[in-house]
Parts: sequence; structure tokens; C-alpha cells
Amino acid sequence: MPRSLRPSELEAYLDEALPPEDMARVERALRGNPAYVEQLVTINSRRDAGVHSLGEIWRRHRLSCPTREQLGSYLLGVLPDDTAEYVEFHLHKVGCRVCRANLADLETRQAEAPEAVETRRRRYFQSSAGYLGAKR
Repeated sequence: MPRSLRPSELEAYLDEALPPEDMARVERALRGNPAYVEQLVTINSRRDAGVHSLGEIWRRHRLSCPTREQLGSYLLGVLPDDTAEYVEFHLHKVGCRVCRANLADLETRQAEAPEAVETRRRRYFQSSAGYLGAKR
């Protein structure tokens, strides 16, 4: 028999903060149990009414997530040891999907050929060149 869902799991499901296999498990449980759907509606109603706990605000604004700059520094291996240890913990033990996706994007950009980077920079400059000297 599958174990019951905790309210914290439903909160994390709404925030898309669970690992993919847990997201799928919660999704299956929701399809088979109207009581879980009702709990989800209650959680959403509470959120819509502006009733938030400190923990909920912390999670929603991702206050424990490293910045993109910190992730880039982690990728380059230039973070102080204690910060690098935290980023490692956050990525691999906590398994933050947002930060892992952010890191994967940085890795992809790092692997790009220099010509592709230069072409992208040139396009950005050309698309904004008319705004640089314009007086309004």
C-alpha cells in the first residue's frame, strides 16, 4: 500500500520542488484520491488569501539557493571552500532542480565555441545599438 502524502509534499508539489520521481508519485496519488485534491485546493486557497508561513516564504523565494553568479564561480572552481561545500550540498544532497537546471545551462554556455559566443554578443549589441546614443 502506498504511503500517504504529507502536506509538506503537496506544498513542494505545487512549487515543483520535488525530484521527478516524487512529482510522478504525487501526481498518481492525486489522480486516485479526491481527498488529496481537496488538500491541494485548501493549500492553494490559503496561498491565494495571503496566509503564508515563514518557511513557505523562504521556499517560494528560494532564499537558500545560490545565485547564478555563485553557480558560475562553483563551475569555475573559484568559490571559497565553505561556499563551495554549501553549493555542492545544495545541488547534490538537497537536489534543487532549479539550481541544477541553472548549472546545466551554465555548463552548456561554457562549452560553447568562442565563435558562437562572439556571434551572440554581436547580435545583442546590434539589437540595442540604436538605444545607446539616443536622447529621449
